[in-house]
Amino acid sequence: MPENRIENQPRRCYIGKCLRKCCGVDEPVKLRRPKMKLGKYLKRKYLELYAKMVREKASPEFIARGWAIGMFCGCAIPFGFQLPVSIPAAFVLKGSKIGSIVGTLLTNHVTIWFIYPVQCYVGNRLIGGNLSYANVKSAMIELINEQSFRKLLSLGPDLTKSFFVGGALLAAVMTPLTYYGVKALVIRRRARKAGENAAGPSDPIR
Repeated sequence: MPENRIENQPRRCYIGKCLRKCCGVDEPVKLRRPKMKLGKYLKRKYLELYAKMVREKASPEFIARGWAIGMFCGCAIPFGFQLPVSIPAAFVLKGSKIGSIVGTLLTNHVTIWFIYPVQCYVGNRLIGGNLSYANVKSAMIELINEQSFRKLLSLGPDLTKSFFVGGALLAAVMTPLTYYGVKALVIRRRARKAGENAAGPSDPIR
């Protein structure tokens, strides 16, 4: 029995690339991807980083050393010049190359707008300076927009020194935390996976 359909009112096709005449469409139906909430996005990114960290076939110390190198460079080296330092350092110090790259992401296109002004302001206070936070923030915004050593040096000796002193302080705090934190995560994950081998397959990134 023929299907009862109203003329010129084809039924909707839910297959994204369907061009069948029976669906009554001449072009693929564009399906909208649902917007991901911030919490789910951050969780997904965390799981991606966690997977990169714990899946690497190396000792926990080797992996942690690479991530600590990346974190140190992300804190102490100006944005845009970190990878040329972190990758060779990982070869010399025998650390994870993946960690030395991904570990620098503490300072990225989003976080530097907050980290760099605070870093310089704290560094200025440590060297006995009297620059206001507003002046520091304005200068850092100009530096972020240009991203060059020439611009960094043009900020003046006090502000340039403040930048590196604040970065050194941040590196001194974050580098050991990263090393021991990554090492503990890798050891814990491998111990758990070793205990689950007899229990059957499990989440590959747990």
